[in-house]
Amino acid sequence: MLRRWRIAIVSALVTSFFILLALNWSSGDTRLKHVIQPLYEVDSPAFRRSLNRLLGDPVTEGNRVQALHNGNEIFPAMLEAIRGAKESINFEIYIYWKGEIGRIFTEALCQKAREGVKVHILIDWVGSSNIDDGYVEQMNKAGIQVQFYRPLKWYTLNRLNNRTHRRILVVDGRVGFTGGVGIGDEWQGDAQDPDHWRDSHFKVEGPVVGEMQGAFMLNWMKVSPELLHGDEYFPPLPHVGDAEAQMFTSSAGGNDESVRLMYLLAIASATRSVRIANAYFVPDDLAMEQMILARKRGVSIEVIMPGPYNDQPLTRLASEALWGDLLKAGVRIYLYQPTMYHTKVMIVDDVFVTVGSTNFDNRSFQLNDEANLNVFDRKFAATETEAFEKDKARSRLVTWDHWKDRPWYRRVLEVPASWLRSQL
Repeated sequence: MLRRWRIAIVSALVTSFFILLALNWSSGDTRLKHVIQPLYEVDSPAFRRSLNRLLGDPVTEGNRVQALHNGNEIFPAMLEAIRGAKESINFEIYIYWKGEIGRIFTEALCQKAREGVKVHILIDWVGSSNIDDGYVEQMNKAGIQVQFYRPLKWYTLNRLNNRTHRRILVVDGRVGFTGGVGIGDEWQGDAQDPDHWRDSHFKVEGPVVGEMQGAFMLNWMKVSPELLHGDEYFPPLPHVGDAEAQMFTSSAGGNDESVRLMYLLAIASATRSVRIANAYFVPDDLAMEQMILARKRGVSIEVIMPGPYNDQPLTRLASEALWGDLLKAGVRIYLYQPTMYHTKVMIVDDVFVTVGSTNFDNRSFQLNDEANLNVFDRKFAATETEAFEKDKARSRLVTWDHWKDRPWYRRVLEVPASWLRSQL
């Protein structure tokens, strides 16, 4: 009898393990399975209306968006906003690592909390596993409300693979920041060497900041019973610029198709050019087909991704396995040479730009919680195109012959990497 109980218990444990593995491995069933037919241009009212209705977030007028490139520009701007806060600071971040810049941000946030500013920080438990526990202790003592997103608990085991990858900082409900940067020393400097990464972040003012605040609140309410509202979080926001902008979110199990849908719709609506700067470029089959069809319409497509310095070699292998069909279609692929390339920007037809936390891969499209800012503004698009061209000048073009003649061992390694494509 005892032996039977042992077998039953072991069987139950093994079954539970595989059930949890399956729940975490699955990226869900994608609802969009066919290519989107081009019906209009990205610079048309119809495209804006479609984004409004399909993504569920408004395109607002009267915004100002400033591009910040690399840590030398990004961190001072974020810290200036934090140190100038009068009422509230809300910060959702995937990477908050130990090191000098982590210490500087911790001290700045703690100082504002001691001054009476309401500070709320939501940190991803997996992405920030390298955080200094001393930072968290300092924050708690200063009165900051710190929450970790989906820490390891028995009741979160089925969602461990679904992380918040968002980067949202909102100060006083009036100024926001989003982009690709993490709070880590790798992002300091000016991408001057392999130890200092290339990245882009964006300072936002105007009515769309209210949508950024709302995006933060969506996840804050998952971890805290307190509703944050009122003028200290949602003040009236006058028009301050000429850019039309839209902040939208996606999350596994929720509006999980939003970010994928936005990318595919924008590529389908392109008439002249698509420029993609992305740290982790592993498109799914539908995205591949959408890009190839755009090339057949005569749309120029260029992609910049990491070159010799890459913090995710498995992702690079899965990406490399896909290049053949894209290169044959005329997609131009560039590998950034100086350092790790962590930028997440797409520019379409020199008028529509999407920036934020999203990578061009299934993890961002289906598994992670993401937030992106869509901007309609030719001046802003011109600044991002200029940055793209500068990055391209520091990159190496991948030719068909170069890809075809890659070493045999890379071809072998690409096979298991491709099996993991849904998780990358």
